[in-house]
Amino acid sequence: MSDFFSLLVEEFPRVRSGLWVTLQATVLGALLAGVLAFALGLMAGSRLLLARGVSRVVVEFFRGTSLYIQLFWLYYAMPLVTGYELTPVICGVVAFGLNFGAYGAEVVRGAINSVPRGQYEAAIALNLSPARRLWKVILPQAWVQMIPSFTNLLIQLLKATPLLWLISAADLMTVVQQLRDRTGETLTAYLTLLAAYFVLAYALTMLMNLLERSAKRRLGLDTGAKSLFKSRSAATTAVGGTR
Repeated sequence: MSDFFSLLVEEFPRVRSGLWVTLQATVLGALLAGVLAFALGLMAGSRLLLARGVSRVVVEFFRGTSLYIQLFWLYYAMPLVTGYELTPVICGVVAFGLNFGAYGAEVVRGAINSVPRGQYEAAIALNLSPARRLWKVILPQAWVQMIPSFTNLLIQLLKATPLLWLISAADLMTVVQQLRDRTGETLTAYLTLLAAYFVLAYALTMLMNLLERSAKRRLGLDTGAKSLFKSRSAATTAVGGTR
């Protein structure tokens, strides 16, 4: 066994802790991004000019500024302004949530707009309230179209988590980097990281595929025998956009 893998086994508690930080940042960041995506996406379709304006300004600001700078601002500049300092992991979660939530808002807006007009008219003919039209008719159809783009954003968020080392969070990337520094085995260390992030990304893809199959079943759509293991391609990102 190489020196790197021997040290990896010896330092397994630290590696596990780093992996936990990476998963925390990914899951919590994705949850915050999802909440913001739906809030901003629905506001973008509001009849109120103020709501549409606020949504557009927030989305364009966080899409138009670098995730690096947002992360640095939250960690280094915000304490100077507010006197309140976030922990590195929470800082990462907030930055990822804001940045990817802005991209997700465009996915939500695009998916809702893609629902055929006849579906809106049918819901109105059934005398459903605006809230029930959205919840019972529009969102279930739009949700199926959002999932492929949300999957891509989730993978992008996972791949952004190594940025946490810039603000001193001991994520998986940071721990493996420290093991590389101690052993000098650069090739082995980065191949291990590539394999680890690939496994994590593929696991997330399969979970999202399960979610998509469930959503399609509820609409009575064909899910396909191989849909669970399919990967995401450019063809599946027609709704909204990705980073």
